[in-house]
Amino acid sequence: MTEERLTLPGFRAAKREGRKLKLVTAYDYTGALLADRSPVDAILVGDSLGMVMLGYSGTTQVTMAEMLHHLRPVIKGAPSKFIIADMPFGSYNVSCEQAVANANELMKAGADCVKLEGGAQIAETVRALVRGGIPVMGHLGLTPQTAAALGGWKVQGREAAAARQIIADARALEQAGAFSLVLELVPTQLAAHVTGCISIPTIGIGAGAGCDGQVLVWHDMFGLYDRLQPRFVKRFAAAGEAIAEGLAAYCHEVDAGTFPAPEHSFNMKREELLRATAEREREPVAQPEPEPEPVAQPEPQPEPVAP
Repeated sequence: MTEERLTLPGFRAAKREGRKLKLVTAYDYTGALLADRSPVDAILVGDSLGMVMLGYSGTTQVTMAEMLHHLRPVIKGAPSKFIIADMPFGSYNVSCEQAVANANELMKAGADCVKLEGGAQIAETVRALVRGGIPVMGHLGLTPQTAAALGGWKVQGREAAAARQIIADARALEQAGAFSLVLELVPTQLAAHVTGCISIPTIGIGAGAGCDGQVLVWHDMFGLYDRLQPRFVKRFAAAGEAIAEGLAAYCHEVDAGTFPAPEHSFNMKREELLRATAEREREPVAQPEPEPEPVAQPEPQPEPVAP
């Protein structure tokens, strides 16, 4: 656990001092508890929960209600960490008023800031949020909410024109008041250049070691999700394999009758069992009530014949 909880000024201080910022995602109370006990600086409740927690094919299906549902337990589980909440697709692209209203909901739930995808085209939205007292983290490069429009999950900014646009977008977000910026799936050289030409810290994911910090998805770094395996992910623990092995061992022991063993079971005194079973045996057996005797019906009398 870090000695002090990271703050907004702490992001700039980390960049100034050359201290790398370390972020991970979390989506539930248990994951947040583990992250809270670690040296990570901040937790991102990302809309990647749509894929790794809800089984969606991407992030665009995630709703505000789902983001709030996952944000609240993370806040409870990680009180010592700075919490970033993704604004889901459709929650900020209609109007500034819509963006402020939805961001307020995330902040009221306990987030320390919100994260938006996009460059210069969302600068006015970022300004509106910042004017409303809502800290904003930007997100450039591959923006998963609009990945289809970018040609899929591909590296962004390899060509000069695309790289110039990312640089311009980074400066636009800085000028709009964003306090930090995620760079996803951009070339190492471009990420390092962006990091050097803006005053706010950059957080890389698939953007090389030249950024001011790094973020990884929890399920990727621990091998818990294999539907999408980005090249830039390093698996730091084989938790998925360990869980699979544990499940197989559990099934084997149940089949063999070795689980539960005596140490996993509870006992009662023999005399108490005898008393319980003996008293049950002495209970009188309820007899069925006799059926009532049928009431005899009078024989029908013949109709009198008219004389």
